[in-house]
Amino acid sequence: MILARLDLNLVVALRALLEERNVTRAGQRVGLSQPAMSAALARLRRHFDDDLLARVGGHYELTALGQVLLNRTSTAYDVLERLFTSQAEFDPAKETREFKLITSDYAVAVFGAELARVVHEEAPGIRLRFTQTPPTVVDDTATLLSTADGLLMPHGIISDFPATDLYDDRWVFLVSDDHPSVEDRLTREDLSRLPWVTYQRTYDAPAVRRLGMLGIEPRVEVSVDSFQLLPLLVAGTRRIALVQARLARLLAPLAAVRVVEPPYETIPLREALWWHPVHTHDAAHIWLRETSARVGRRLGTGLKGTASRKPAE
Repeated sequence: MILARLDLNLVVALRALLEERNVTRAGQRVGLSQPAMSAALARLRRHFDDDLLARVGGHYELTALGQVLLNRTSTAYDVLERLFTSQAEFDPAKETREFKLITSDYAVAVFGAELARVVHEEAPGIRLRFTQTPPTVVDDTATLLSTADGLLMPHGIISDFPATDLYDDRWVFLVSDDHPSVEDRLTREDLSRLPWVTYQRTYDAPAVRRLGMLGIEPRVEVSVDSFQLLPLLVAGTRRIALVQARLARLLAPLAAVRVVEPPYETIPLREALWWHPVHTHDAAHIWLRETSARVGRRLGTGLKGTASRKPAE
């Protein structure tokens, strides 16, 4: 009932006002005159019963409510934009559009690069924007998905949203080529004894839980939020790192490291593209999902062993 009485153009004005904190600049940003933007601000102040922008000296600052609305307005704007750009038909060869995918640097390297190549060949007007998965993904997944076209993440971390399976992967370990105490395999004692480099994110839980079930407590020496930095932090040290086999295959030649198998049965990874239900029947999004699934099938569902023995002296 409240929405029925609102002018949704006020969302555009509200976002500009909160981000610019200046009536004139906000008006220029959205193509409104200064008097028109002042009138919009007055309407917004009446609606929220709050000044939103408070004059302090010669400039405006956000009120407490204005600060709260800043992020919410940006999210609402993204949702409305995606809602009203939904299409009944989509011709990838002719359309111009950007798709935003939330992902880790692992999935960009293993899957995103190939997806970008296919999109470049088949849909030259389409842009892909990959953004880093935030630590809050498991706390407010619905809001996160509402601001993007998809989330690349393995099964077992989030649920209750539609998803398309892409490819399988598994966990292996990286050690330095010249590691003084590891030959062609690790032992469980090694996992407790040796220092670790870890990808430290709250949603990277299944592999950590598996270690805990085995009574293994990693002695973390370095923590980083990039999978692709792990080999550089392992090379030339006694450290070990747990990494996805597909990524290890790509990165091992770039650093003085080698891949060894875990001394236990690992939890398999099945990477998927997750999306908000609002996108389910959108023709453009259907094309994105079908293309992603096709690229995933090219990668294959199986993964042969990638472990390598230490080169002979």
